[in-house]
Amino acid sequence: MKKTAIYQRKRVGGSQWFNKWIQSPLWFLGFGVAVIVCLAVFVLNIFFGEVRPGSIWGLTYGIVAATLFVAVFLYALKRRTMRLRLLGRAWYYLQFHVYGGALALLLMFMHIGFKVPHGILTWWLWFLSIWTVVSGLLGIVLQKWIPTLLNSGLSVEVNYDRIPELVEDLGERAEQLIAGADYTVREFYQRNLATAFAAPHARAIYFLDVTAGIQSKTRHFEHLREVLSPDVQPTVDELQNMYQAKLEIDAHYSLQRALRWWLYLHVPFSVVMLVLLCIHIFSVLYW
Repeated sequence: MKKTAIYQRKRVGGSQWFNKWIQSPLWFLGFGVAVIVCLAVFVLNIFFGEVRPGSIWGLTYGIVAATLFVAVFLYALKRRTMRLRLLGRAWYYLQFHVYGGALALLLMFMHIGFKVPHGILTWWLWFLSIWTVVSGLLGIVLQKWIPTLLNSGLSVEVNYDRIPELVEDLGERAEQLIAGADYTVREFYQRNLATAFAAPHARAIYFLDVTAGIQSKTRHFEHLREVLSPDVQPTVDELQNMYQAKLEIDAHYSLQRALRWWLYLHVPFSVVMLVLLCIHIFSVLYW
């Protein structure tokens, strides 16, 4: 295997659950306090009158929610201007992006009195607001969960963009290896391994167990060794190592692809939500 493409991963010490999922306790505490304050104000608001979008309190909730939704998009702008240090550290933008977006969703619910809107525009804005925040939280889970899975049982690290090239290289090396091998080895390869070496394969089971199936699939080699002479064993060992590397690449392919596809579930819908929000604000101001 090429060292420039795949290399041994260094072991990293574990951390506590809270430190792993909550990068900044201060931001988390501030978010918790803000949620409690917002809900307390909403409860008090109920005693003074009905909460609806057109009331003074409803408009206030809506203005703050809209302001937060627009502000969290500054993180996307920051990601595209990483060299502009005047904008501050990207880490702070990320924290605001996460907690500000969640707080904006709460204020949006308060704006409509925790009811489902009936208008077409407002319903889609309501739906896309929920979708944007929930998909964003899903992204956080994936970005913390997947690296943990990849560190838990795999011996190699793979650049996602180079996976097709790596699989093609492995397939060519495997074909060259068995070209002069024993007939039994060639037959075993065509029957059990040729399809696996042809292309990357995604499997959902890797999200639960990153080494799922790798050990069971490589057990076939034990039965193969039982019927081969000792002088063929080095060829089988090398073929098994290639096959195990291919299965680990498939694990990387499955998990890293989920991170790529998550962007398609979050970013486009966020942009549409922002456009509908602007239309909603314009319609309220105009009419």
